[in-house]
Amino acid sequence: MSKAASISIIVPVWNEAAQLPASLGSVGALDESVQLIVVDGGSTDDSLAVARHRGAETLVSPVRQRAAQMNLGAGSANGDVLLFLHADTRLPANWRNVLASEIQRDAACVGGAFRRRFDSASLVLRITCRLAAWRGSLFGWFLGDQAMFVRRDIFRALGGFAPLQKCEDLDFSIRLKRAGPCRLLPATVISSGRRFEERGPLRQTLRDFVVASRFVVQRRRPPGNGSPV
Repeated sequence: MSKAASISIIVPVWNEAAQLPASLGSVGALDESVQLIVVDGGSTDDSLAVARHRGAETLVSPVRQRAAQMNLGAGSANGDVLLFLHADTRLPANWRNVLASEIQRDAACVGGAFRRRFDSASLVLRITCRLAAWRGSLFGWFLGDQAMFVRRDIFRALGGFAPLQKCEDLDFSIRLKRAGPCRLLPATVISSGRRFEERGPLRQTLRDFVVASRFVVQRRRPPGNGSPV
């Protein structure tokens, strides 16, 4: 692209009023080059009010499903690049320059994600972040809490996110990698470790690993040997 790429940030939410101020605040100032879209899944708290106060465009999805909400937001996006941000994840201060530089530098790059750190002192979670960086660098596979990005035309060509309750991010990332080179950006998002609090970091990490492994194995089975998750 000869000119600076415009970016549409899409944030799927459901009862995230407490997390949204930090997440949306990390986007920084909005201008003609950055579009912010919050897609609500039927919140009963003040999520929509918080999003509107921040200047975001808001949509209400008839389906409370992250894949459906992100697809709905993408359908209203006008940016050259789509960036999918979780409501409990914060972008780094230099996110715009880092992303724009990669998009301008490599015209072949179809998408990718940021490095990730959790707001937790857990050694287990620090290790998982290192492994995620290794996985992204080696395979070009990323997860949603890494703030995945994709060129809008590529997203549409791939048909967006599959309507899955789990692993929609991994599924899309695998398909995206087949479309062209993907990049792990040299900047780090900070994601909430709250999901690991109930079971504990190790147990939840092992559970996530099992779910993701089963998904990858099942989606690779030839027809007749079982359906993908």
